[in-house]
Amino acid sequence: MQLPYDFLGKVFIGLAILALLTIVIALALGLYSFKKKKILFPNFILSILYLFYEPAKWICRAFGIKDILIDEILVEVRNAVMIERFKMVKDGRVIFLPQCLRNPKCKARCDPIIGYECTQCGLCDIGNICEAAERYNFQVYIIPGGSFVKKIIKNHRPKSCIGVACYPELAESMQGASPFMIVQGISLTRDGCFDTRVDVKEIIEKMEECNV
Repeated sequence: MQLPYDFLGKVFIGLAILALLTIVIALALGLYSFKKKKILFPNFILSILYLFYEPAKWICRAFGIKDILIDEILVEVRNAVMIERFKMVKDGRVIFLPQCLRNPKCKARCDPIIGYECTQCGLCDIGNICEAAERYNFQVYIIPGGSFVKKIIKNHRPKSCIGVACYPELAESMQGASPFMIVQGISLTRDGCFDTRVDVKEIIEKMEECNV
């Protein structure tokens, strides 16, 4: 029996067009939600943009749009979806900071389970974040990599977290952590792998939201 290649080809093209249209719709909804701060169909946006992550980035590049927009949409939509539940958590709250926020002269010890242990020496903003976290009942973890997050989740079972990273890292890590805890993401204001920066005021304001 001869396979109906023409028919299969038409089905494949039809599915490809349908997938493309679905991605474009999710992008349009995500962009509107991101710009207007009014989230429309968040579960649809998140599921489609994660499922077609690379094709969505390709579409952005094809139209001359920075492809990091996909990560920004994923982070901000998930923030909006989870913010009310985040405010309700009163214990088991943590902050994950990337080790690249440390001052180049930092001499903090790196524990194999929980990451770097800040001594609040004043060389970088981490000390200020730790000081505020103590006031608002958050535990700070300065992590060298994603494997440390998995260890901390396994050993300490946090209920909610504020994650700090660049947008691509946030989009990936928030997707991985969201089944285990309520997550909120804050992007670095200057990224890279060395001497990065974050808006400390934004982190403190996020912690304050849990204590209103």
